[in-house]
Amino acid sequence: MTTDSLCIGPHRFTSRLFTGTGKYADLPTMKAALEASGSQVVTVAVRRLDLKAAPEQSLLAWIPQGMKLLPNTAGCYTADEAIRTARLARELGMTEFVKLEVLGDQKTLYPDVEATLEAARVLVKEGFCVLPYTTDDLITARKLEDVGCAAVMPLGAPIGSGLGIQNPRAIALILETVKVPVLVDAGVGTASDVAIAMELGCHGVLLNTGIALAQDPVQMAHAMRLACDAGRRAHLAGRMPRKTYGSASSPTAGLIA
Repeated sequence: MTTDSLCIGPHRFTSRLFTGTGKYADLPTMKAALEASGSQVVTVAVRRLDLKAAPEQSLLAWIPQGMKLLPNTAGCYTADEAIRTARLARELGMTEFVKLEVLGDQKTLYPDVEATLEAARVLVKEGFCVLPYTTDDLITARKLEDVGCAAVMPLGAPIGSGLGIQNPRAIALILETVKVPVLVDAGVGTASDVAIAMELGCHGVLLNTGIALAQDPVQMAHAMRLACDAGRRAHLAGRMPRKTYGSASSPTAGLIA
């Protein structure tokens, strides 16, 4: 499926699985899991980077070669904080590609949609390729598209919950409404959650905890990779119609009495 590429702004990817760097037991496990995922994009929380760490202890040193960094504004609770964090990432030479995250509640980690829109307007005007973490509300998704975001990333469930997609119809409505890519971000717990997102027609999935906290992160990373591919293929193939009653698999016409 190498020709089935995902374009976000000026960027093109053949993998539709985006991964993260948090919560791993150690850096070698993180690196092995990222490699097993087949992901080409990895998120890095800018505010949690230790810029004074020795090279062998630096998070960035353990990211597999060739993976594109997606700095994110994790831990920001105001638009100003998020804007400053994105600017810092660019000053550090990372990229203009940024995951915008402005949280509104410490318990649920739900996004503050007003602050997210405010920050998105500023960052888009400054030339950033903005991927905002948002709710599964189609009105907000449309507004984010209107201000120039390169994609929208509605949550499947609260960050780190592993609950899977709680409101697939809401995600489907977003897919029907916006023209930019839609990536499910947050709440993925296992491979079937990824497959469901992709079967809905999502253009990709961003996940971290589902891999990092698995009993075997490397094995789970590989499972997520396969699920992403399987779900995408199923979406492109087009599922059979749902029916209320049974329908024999073998034709009955022409049967010999």
